Amino acid sequence: MLSVVNVDGTTGTGSLIDDIVREGARRMLAAALEAEVNAYIAELADQRDERGRRMVVRNGYHQPRKVTTAAGAVEVKAPRVNDRRVDEATGERMRFSSAILPPWCRKSPKISEVLPLLYLHGLSSGDFVPALEQFLGSSAGLSAATVTRLTQQWQADHQAFGERDLSASDYVYVWADGIHLRIRLREAKSCVLVLMGVRADGTKELIAMSDGYRESADSWADLLRDCARRGMRAPVLAVGDGALGFWKALAQVFPATRHQRCWVHKIANVANALPKSAQPGAKKALQEIYNAEDREHALKAVAAFAKTYGAKFPKAVKKITDDTDELLAFYDFPAEHWIHLRTTNPIESTFATVRLRTKVTKGAGSAAAALAMVFKLVESAQARWRAVNAPHLVTLVRAGARFERGQLVERPEATAA
Repeated sequence: MLSVVNVDGTTGTGSLIDDIVREGARRMLAAALEAEVNAYIAELADQRDERGRRMVVRNGYHQPRKVTTAAGAVEVKAPRVNDRRVDEATGERMRFSSAILPPWCRKSPKISEVLPLLYLHGLSSGDFVPALEQFLGSSAGLSAATVTRLTQQWQADHQAFGERDLSASDYVYVWADGIHLRIRLREAKSCVLVLMGVRADGTKELIAMSDGYRESADSWADLLRDCARRGMRAPVLAVGDGALGFWKALAQVFPATRHQRCWVHKIANVANALPKSAQPGAKKALQEIYNAEDREHALKAVAAFAKTYGAKFPKAVKKITDDTDELLAFYDFPAEHWIHLRTTNPIESTFATVRLRTKVTKGAGSAAAALAMVFKLVESAQARWRAVNAPHLVTLVRAGARFERGQLVERPEATAA
């Protein structure tokens, strides 16, 4: 590729470095598509007709098209495959479909992640095209009409998500939190109520997400009742902040579920009741509690904390001693799961990026659209969530197995055998 470079280092399509990046991306994509097609044909090389001719062969190239990527608009000329095999079940011709570049693809998934961020940052759909054109060097496939269609589709996706059947999903552990994102919600005090869970196979999944009031038991009860109505079973353990109205709602909807208070929130609450000079030592003492090797040692650490700080700071100590059972509930579960159950970090870490990239949005906006944008960001992040440690133990927890000091307690008959 030859480009005319101006004195200031720019070219007709932007800067020279951007041209080099786009050309490199184009060549790498072309090579990947060629390799994918060659592997497909080689795998089916033994498929031949009655004349001995191959059933799957190359057939030139598709018409060039531009795909918007993080490197800008890249022109792609995808190889074409002639697959003459027939599906015996349907009687229709089989077709090769690229996993790298599907026929309908006009932009990379990363671009789809950028659009919700732009909306949450305060841009209207009409501002998307000039904003992305400056960044990507092209507005191909990103017209205002296209963005509007996408936002409408995302709202439909969010609505379908909120109405899906939950009877086939068994959530053994759940995390609950109210996330303040300062987006276009009903009122300044509104927040996004988030419920995440661990399925029986150990994988994490977003269960529900709606707007409401973090401390409102009614808002949480509405969310939990809706989940129960759609078939959700009572989880074994729920993790959340002590200030939430979630606990009152949980007792109403899923009374058998055990409570685990989030240690990150609890430490912050205790620190607020202490002078700054005492906070470092207190935090270290609290770490001794939740990092203890078992419940017995944790209770000793609680007693040590109360002895050290009880005389001068009784309110701070009371925040721990009043909630000891809920703070130490995780010790009754597999030791491999303790790191997951002590805090609501799975929710906090997921929303950290979204929170950092949003700001107060002035003017009227759609709460439904804003929630749909947040949902799409979380849905994208969900693909990168890793399962809990020792996922095979989750089914044992659901089955009611007993754990002491983090280890499975064998049944008496099993021990005797």
